[in-house]
Amino acid sequence: MRLANGLFIEKEATFGSLRFSALRREVHEQDEDGMPTNVIKERTYDLKSETQGRMIQVSIPASVPLRDYEYNAEVDMVNPVVNTVAHATFGNNADVEWYIKAEDIVLVKPEPASVPSSGQPAQPRRNNQMDKKA
Repeated sequence: MRLANGLFIEKEATFGSLRFSALRREVHEQDEDGMPTNVIKERTYDLKSETQGRMIQVSIPASVPLRDYEYNAEVDMVNPVVNTVAHATFGNNADVEWYIKAEDIVLVKPEPASVPSSGQPAQPRRNNQMDKKA
């Protein structure tokens, strides 16, 4: 059983901040005998999800170039869809596997550093403590 169009989700509420970890695997197309070919069908990446509190796997098409971002770089998924595959088991039970597919994984552009309004360079603090006023 599959959901016809998958589940469209609120990215921020579901995953929070996403951090790039690594390429997990490449899925290859199969020939008519069911043997894997050298043609890559999709790539699956590990991303750390702040809201889920764990690693999630996201698959993107092989038509997208290999993503090899710096470890822990903040990333975003383009049009993610969550879907399921259910397998009947003994009795009236089923095992369900969830998976996430996206069109791409892109870097989140860091916001430009703010400039102090006084025109003076900011003074670094020692030991992350607030400066004491007299």
